[in-house]
Amino acid sequence: MAKGSPQDLQELGLHKPASLTVRLIEPKDNLAIAEVIRRVSAEHSLSADAGFSVADATLDHLSEQYTHPHAAYWVIEKDGSILGGGGVAPLPGHDGVCELQKMYFLPALRGKGIAKQLAIQAMETAREWGYQRCYLETTANLTAAIALYQSLGFTPCERMGNTGHDSCEVTMIKTL
Repeated sequence: MAKGSPQDLQELGLHKPASLTVRLIEPKDNLAIAEVIRRVSAEHSLSADAGFSVADATLDHLSEQYTHPHAAYWVIEKDGSILGGGGVAPLPGHDGVCELQKMYFLPALRGKGIAKQLAIQAMETAREWGYQRCYLETTANLTAAIALYQSLGFTPCERMGNTGHDSCEVTMIKTL
């Protein structure tokens, strides 16, 4: 797991409701976060056959994808239930560039600023690890996500890397 990464929003001076726990993913969270990703994807018609991250072969073993020393995935938990998560990892083939990944939140978390705080946490952690830029991919029908990313300073860019998510036609980058 990511060494030296803040495990809680409050370590960065950010606010989270007292009833929520934000922590690094553990193997026991794999099936729950996979279910969150599947539910949110279905809600937005992001089907597996169309090449979205819901089709990733690693979805049911997500914790294993964040064992790189400069990668981390955080889950958001309330009363023992995983309600969302997001992470950051190196973008293969692009030195100094990380990718903001798998930011998915059930409706209970939306509209509370939690996604923004988690994205800030991921980027702050990435900056501490020495990344200079943060890349992301999303899709045009996720207008709230795009608005969030724009508010954080992400701007459109050319596709980078081979993430396997060619259906994500919106690609953005931010200097850290």
